[in-house]
Amino acid sequence: MMEKKVPKSLDDIIKRVRETFPEDHELHTLFEKTFLNTYMTTIQNKSDGKTFVITGDIPAMWLRDSTAQVRPYLLASHDPDIETMLLGVLRQQIEFILLDPYANAFNKEPNNQGFQSDKTDMHPHVWERKYEIDSLCYPVQLGYLIWKETGKVSHFDQDFKRAVHSIIHLWKVEQKHEEHSPYSFERMNVRQSDTLNRSGKGSRTGFTGMTWSGFRPSDDACLYGYLVPSNMFAIVTLEYMKEINDAVWNDPVLQQICSQLRLDMMDGLNRFAITDHPHHGRIYCYEVDGLGNKLLMDDANVPSLLSAPYLGFCAEDDPIYLNTRAFLLSRENPFYYEGSVAKGIGSPHTPDHYIWHIALSIQGLTAVTKEEKMAVLEMIKSTDAETGYLHEGFNASNPNEYTRDWFAWSNSLFSEFVLDLCGLKLKGSPLSRSLQ
Repeated sequence: MMEKKVPKSLDDIIKRVRETFPEDHELHTLFEKTFLNTYMTTIQNKSDGKTFVITGDIPAMWLRDSTAQVRPYLLASHDPDIETMLLGVLRQQIEFILLDPYANAFNKEPNNQGFQSDKTDMHPHVWERKYEIDSLCYPVQLGYLIWKETGKVSHFDQDFKRAVHSIIHLWKVEQKHEEHSPYSFERMNVRQSDTLNRSGKGSRTGFTGMTWSGFRPSDDACLYGYLVPSNMFAIVTLEYMKEINDAVWNDPVLQQICSQLRLDMMDGLNRFAITDHPHHGRIYCYEVDGLGNKLLMDDANVPSLLSAPYLGFCAEDDPIYLNTRAFLLSRENPFYYEGSVAKGIGSPHTPDHYIWHIALSIQGLTAVTKEEKMAVLEMIKSTDAETGYLHEGFNASNPNEYTRDWFAWSNSLFSEFVLDLCGLKLKGSPLSRSLQ
């Protein structure tokens, strides 16, 4: 692979971190390597002007990961080359959504790579077709943030608007998954978390007003169909759509549809996804089914309950969020681990006692005190296994045991956390107002 040259716009950001933490040479090295990881190793410019972004050690492009990977570069979008790259990522994402809004990951070319033997409506361009609500939220978020950083709206073209309509239609269909959904998914001879039961339809659900998801952002199957943090993200995304429409398209029908869907989803979330915990008071559930079942936990992947303020769903000091956060960062969360080296949230996607760097970065980004932020920073610095990069999960008592050598999303999110500590925040993210 030919070594890329670091553009001045990115080098200036690296210098800002060094100036903010002048004595922390360990952080200088870790930040530079994690910040540049996506740009130097995963971005592939195509001849048609689109930008394909592999996730790292997997040669496919996830709609979620690709947005998260390039988010920190929005701070350098005044650089024409960086702006072109970001717009190329968005154009590629929109093309993929219009190809199949149920798919989560795609091939660079229609080459039949990936999980073509899955029992679902596969396409040669699709790497994997696990339907996840957040896969449709992230590209809209990227388009919105490009607008807020650059002031430009040319990327809100007819293809983007068609994608918005496709997303809204899918979310409305999946409000009544049992009755109306054309989607099913089965993967043969795998663990239960990699497939959906009931002949690919997933566990039974009742109507709530929220929209159904087959899989979590970890790519693990939902136990219950209404994934609360992803519905939170969808509610925020509908606000983005309304704001874009008001500024660019001025389509009253679209505005009304977005408003009504948002109200339906918020009402369903408030009625079904909040429960009374005996120790923490009113908290958000992770998943519910509309039939009385609920799951109390969190997963490291974003959207997560811990990430609600980062997504823009609520303020960091929202009472229900604070109650939920106290639950999530305690042993009552079945995926919270405490080891001799680190403590934090992991995932059923990785081994027991493994914490995720993504969850630590989100904890730092959403912390309300400088003390907690700095404690998280030190924890991350001490758990990179002396590689200069961050990973997926790592053993809370032995960080030299970890999953995924090359996981660009984790690196980018950490660099965003460090930039936040330097006072460098993305315009328009998170929303400055609570959506409650």
